[in-house]
Amino acid sequence: MKSEKVIGCLEVCANSYRSALAAQNGGAKRVEFCDNLAEGGTTPSYAQIALAKKNLSIEVWPIIRPRGGDFLYDDIEFELMKEDIKICKSLKCDGVVIGILKENGSIDIERCTELIELAKPMEVAFHRAFDMSNDMDQALEDLISLKIKRVLTSGGAPSAILGAEKLAQLVKQADGRIIIMPGAGINENNIKNLMELTGATQFHASAKEFVASKMKFRNTETKMGSIEDEYQYELTSEKKVKALVDCINELLAK
Repeated sequence: MKSEKVIGCLEVCANSYRSALAAQNGGAKRVEFCDNLAEGGTTPSYAQIALAKKNLSIEVWPIIRPRGGDFLYDDIEFELMKEDIKICKSLKCDGVVIGILKENGSIDIERCTELIELAKPMEVAFHRAFDMSNDMDQALEDLISLKIKRVLTSGGAPSAILGAEKLAQLVKQADGRIIIMPGAGINENNIKNLMELTGATQFHASAKEFVASKMKFRNTETKMGSIEDEYQYELTSEKKVKALVDCINELLAK
């Protein structure tokens, strides 16, 4: 059975409740809700998810990822993922985003199946763990067999525009059975080209900007973490979201 095709959809990778609000105000259809963008996104807190579900009208899909790094998880990490899915279900999230690989780089079908069953009636999407698989063509068929709603991918490249040729092939291979959603480095300057090259209609972007700290006193002798400048933070830009949504709608209206 082919998946429903949604025309003109932008999903925003929102790293906080404030970012999720900006995504909604800018016209995004849904948020992939996460924390720690510098690590590729990890599961947000209960409070962030609860407030988003309470106050947003767009879809909220938290990422289920207990840490940064690779996508091979031990038993403790897998238990954490299951508990986070239970929380998302209790908060009536629209879906969750997962990604688990085996040691050899193939999709961990057994563990993904367990998470999918646990998540019901929520739908499930697959994140860019897909790009780290050992065979994207086979991985796509595995995700289709699991009835995954959509897969976020850059075509295995550093950015979606660099992976456009592979993305086009994946869209063709999917043939409507699963949604191929390009992501990584997408902005209003390259989305037109990407749409024409890939044939995709759903896109994923953080649409973020750096917000300067309002601290007047700044200790420049020490650091709290590994981020180069700790007197700024990332936040989704409502203006950037709106620009992307307008681009998608304009292009698909032609």
